[in-house]
Amino acid sequence: MTEGHWEHFVHGADIGVRGVAPTLSGAFEQGALGLTAVITDPAEVAPTASVEVQCQAPDPELLFADWLNAVVFEMATRGMLFGRFEVELSGERLWGRLWGEAVEVRRHRPAVEVKGATYTELAVRQEPDGQWLAQCVVDV
Repeated sequence: MTEGHWEHFVHGADIGVRGVAPTLSGAFEQGALGLTAVITDPAEVAPTASVEVQCQAPDPELLFADWLNAVVFEMATRGMLFGRFEVELSGERLWGRLWGEAVEVRRHRPAVEVKGATYTELAVRQEPDGQWLAQCVVDV
């Protein structure tokens, strides 16, 4: 299996984020990196502070949307960007840790504000090659 990665896909006025990884938790982590990449280069975000989040949902798709919305909430309320993520999944529960720093407009050059993850194009599945995919469209 290959290492995980994130990617964007076009969807009208909004943008899709997709995480792909050998594990479901890795796909969720990569999806969150893709979310950050809508705003700025995740590699430019220093992991100077950490934040913990928890989510619960009855299926993996809703859990992925809730996860991304938790990341968006933490960005908005703390004035932070996150460039590193760790996810632990157990059934309907997710425990996540986000590492990042306060937004510095001159350095991070935020491209857009992400308002939230939507259910549009929402999918979480294991692909034929064994990789996990988690995706949805985010409202910008």
